[in-house]
Amino acid sequence: MGGKSPPDRLVSGAKLPRMNESPPGQQPRRPRKDRLIELIALLRDGRLHRADDLARKLGVSVRTLYRDMDTLAASGVPVRGARGEGYRMTAPVTLPPLNLTMEELEALHLGIAVMTEATDPALKAAARALARKLDEALPEDRISPTTGWGLAVYPFADAAAGIRHMPAIRTAIRRRRKLKLRYLDARGDEVASTIRPLRLDYWGRIWTCTAWCETRHGFQRFRLDQITELAETATPFAQESGKELSDFEKLSGDPHLRP
Repeated sequence: MGGKSPPDRLVSGAKLPRMNESPPGQQPRRPRKDRLIELIALLRDGRLHRADDLARKLGVSVRTLYRDMDTLAASGVPVRGARGEGYRMTAPVTLPPLNLTMEELEALHLGIAVMTEATDPALKAAARALARKLDEALPEDRISPTTGWGLAVYPFADAAAGIRHMPAIRTAIRRRRKLKLRYLDARGDEVASTIRPLRLDYWGRIWTCTAWCETRHGFQRFRLDQITELAETATPFAQESGKELSDFEKLSGDPHLRP
């Protein structure tokens, strides 16, 4: 009646936009995940960005941009700012929480130790800064007091020197094989020992091997960077009461007690 078209019909050949299709003149909508990734890329330069400029680059409204910024902040991305002031990222890269095995930590430590001996000053400084961050993030029972085990006392070059012994020690622990070694004692004298290796421990850039010393008939912790020679043997060691890792832990009262 009255010549009017029903409301559900197209009028004058107009085409209604499909779901998720942007109106004419606007950029096509992208998945929000992709937009957030692009937003992080824009903020990575560390500069202050106005919300209007970011919204225009992303092809969204300012209100949507505000919601995206809230999402990034809640996800742990280090962004700072407020509505009307602008936004910036306070760190170039952020990583989610990671759970590392001792083998993965060993590999990471090796890489850092190698890079601290690099000739490039920037890489050397970056490696030292990364080591400090890792020390701060590691559980307390894996880090000893800085007065005794810090970088100033035991530089990276020493730690890197000891890492070369890790594969042989790890293999001997798994296979329960004795090791022959020569190491520097507290006075700097070279001493020979035959040991039953029981465990590797990390003490803030320094690794130690807890072992039963066949030569001195007792438990000892050997700093890997103080080992000058190490030889694998084919001699196995069986379980023996009083010489196992559990016995050492009972005697020390703390499985990670600093030697």
